[in-house]
Amino acid sequence: LQWSSPPEAIERFKSQEIWFAPPQFYELCRLCNFSSLHELHKFSSDRALEGCERWMPVMLTASDGYIQLLPGDELYPEDPDYTGEKKIIMSTDKKVEDLIKEGSEFHRIVIKNMNNLAVYVNIQAKYKHRNPLTINSDCSDYSSRL
Repeated sequence: LQWSSPPEAIERFKSQEIWFAPPQFYELCRLCNFSSLHELHKFSSDRALEGCERWMPVMLTASDGYIQLLPGDELYPEDPDYTGEKKIIMSTDKKVEDLIKEGSEFHRIVIKNMNNLAVYVNIQAKYKHRNPLTINSDCSDYSSRL
């Protein structure tokens, strides 16, 4: 076990020392908004009573990767399959890059392969939450010092 700041953990993920599932990568990108533990604590205390939202990622298979769609994304279904009983399969022949170029409202995790993830969010977060920083596991672009 080793303590890592969110940026350090993302660097270790990029170098394939460790692996995170997409939801954990998303949350690490969200933690990169905070420059200190004190700042994170103040944020969590200030918004503690605001509420929360249940999410169900919906997988969209593209020709060259996968996209986990989250609530608020323009491609997110109106009635997501919360139980898996409907066995809805969303797919397209388009490339991930084309779906990004064509879109305007994003709340998604793009999965090119196990160690190549990117978070795209440009919608307003609910309940005074902070959106994750837009981080692609291919590059370093964050400033958290947690």
